[in-house]
Amino acid sequence: MNVTELKSEGLKKEYKVSIPAADVAAKVDEKINQVSKNIKLPGFRPGKAPKAMLKQKYKASVMGEVLDDMVREASEKVVLDKKLRPAMMPAVKITAYGEDKDIEFEMSLEILPEFKLGDISKMNLEKFMAEVPAEEVDKALDYMAKSRRETVKVEEDRAAKKGETVVIDFVGSIDGVEFKGGKGNAYPLELGSGAFIPGFEDQLVGKKVGDKVDVKVTFPENYHAKDLAGKDAVFAVEIKELREKKETKIDDEFAKSMGEESLEALKNKIAERIKVDYEAASRMKLKRQLLDILDNEYDFDVPQGLVDAEYKGIVSQYEQAKKYNQLDESEKAKSEEELLAEYKDIAVRRVKLGLVLSEIGKDAKINIEADDINKAIMNEARRYPGQEKAVFDYYLKNKQAVEALKAPIFEEKIIDHIISKANVSEKIISVTELYNFEEEEKPAKKTAKKATKAAKAEASEEETEEKKSSRKTTKKSA
Repeated sequence: MNVTELKSEGLKKEYKVSIPAADVAAKVDEKINQVSKNIKLPGFRPGKAPKAMLKQKYKASVMGEVLDDMVREASEKVVLDKKLRPAMMPAVKITAYGEDKDIEFEMSLEILPEFKLGDISKMNLEKFMAEVPAEEVDKALDYMAKSRRETVKVEEDRAAKKGETVVIDFVGSIDGVEFKGGKGNAYPLELGSGAFIPGFEDQLVGKKVGDKVDVKVTFPENYHAKDLAGKDAVFAVEIKELREKKETKIDDEFAKSMGEESLEALKNKIAERIKVDYEAASRMKLKRQLLDILDNEYDFDVPQGLVDAEYKGIVSQYEQAKKYNQLDESEKAKSEEELLAEYKDIAVRRVKLGLVLSEIGKDAKINIEADDINKAIMNEARRYPGQEKAVFDYYLKNKQAVEALKAPIFEEKIIDHIISKANVSEKIISVTELYNFEEEEKPAKKTAKKATKAAKAEASEEETEEKKSSRKTTKKSA
């Protein structure tokens, strides 16, 4: 095999490779010998047919396989001999190929950059924390009490108020024709809850038990039932009963109904849960600070192929968010041209940080263990109370989903390693400051929620209001 370097510019490499015709012929013979063992030709026992006959009959069919195998093996040998670290799979272009001819092809690739790791033990980080205010616990208690308030029937003859529940029968129609799914009996509807389409509940405020009301509404343009979207409808509604909420006393008995021994124990449990949320926000700030330091500390060229792939992913996420009206206010305030330019900077930063983190992980010999994956799956299952078995079954049957967990696991283990080695001081701040991420926003605000493809490669070598909020969280996490 002959290899000639055609180009070497920065991270881009290009080679011309030639495989002698004699080597190709030998490979073809080898393939034909393999298939001859299972081929039966008329007049010959399996494996006993003349080689010349087999070659004449099957040479053309094995040539394609030989070409693929030899080009792949030659490409791998070039990478090995030249001690290259490809950022992505090399691109191959076959320039010459034919019977009794050399195979010639050109291969181009980008390599991972070489850079020297700094001393992470000299990194100074500030961990921001907040104490749980008593009023936050009281707010949570009040919310829990209100959510468990029972309703009692109103006996007096009076008009319904916002916040009260009317029990109704209703039939919906469009142009006088009843439509499917527009009928209900003894339906409890809390006025002001927004459970029904806009304008419906408002027309029942001030009505009494026994009243029959024609509620006129227009279905939203983006209504999930396409045959109803944007259409005017009339609901014939009869109010059967009026119910008001009964105040819930927050005391030891209430705490016991929530599974705790006393009110004090319930308050402590609530404070612990809030503290967990604060810790998550604290880590988010700390991680963002850490990544900013790494971004400023390292300056090297990154493979354009990785940047292009990352940029494509960001744009795809943006287009999905735009389609479902999930863009945040800062994005809505910018033109698409501005956003796309910003996303290009973000893609570069993501790739650079992914490479740095990957190198730190490799240097620290950080691996992904089976226990790490099990813990990640457990954490996913906890997000869906009551559906834990379905989550476990999903990961059990879906190897790709398990693979998708490895990159963020790898990244978080590296972040933990850096934090453990760095100089970390603690500072108590207010809850408002803890959750204020806007002031930290920078051009590269959407840095990797997951490790980049380079980090994934290194890891493998070593061994969805919820949707909207989670989307904002991942944008701010780095």
